[in-house]
Amino acid sequence: MVGERIKSLRTEKNLSQESLAQGIRSNQKQISKWERGQIEPNIDALTRLADYFEVSVDSLIGRTEC
Repeated sequence: MVGERIKSLRTEKNLSQESLAQGIRSNQKQISKWERGQIEPNIDALTRLADYFEVSVDSLIGRTEC
């Protein structure tokens, strides 16, 4: 679910995985793994993603609507 939300937010802003990775100090492979559900982002990454997309961590993890 987290991966789907990350991908949805990324595509809404017309960002590539590489652009998002640069924006949150990560790498494209990490973004890809998150979006495919292979791994979950840690709390630090969730915080950076929430700040970047201007949403709450709760919305990223599915506790509230984006």
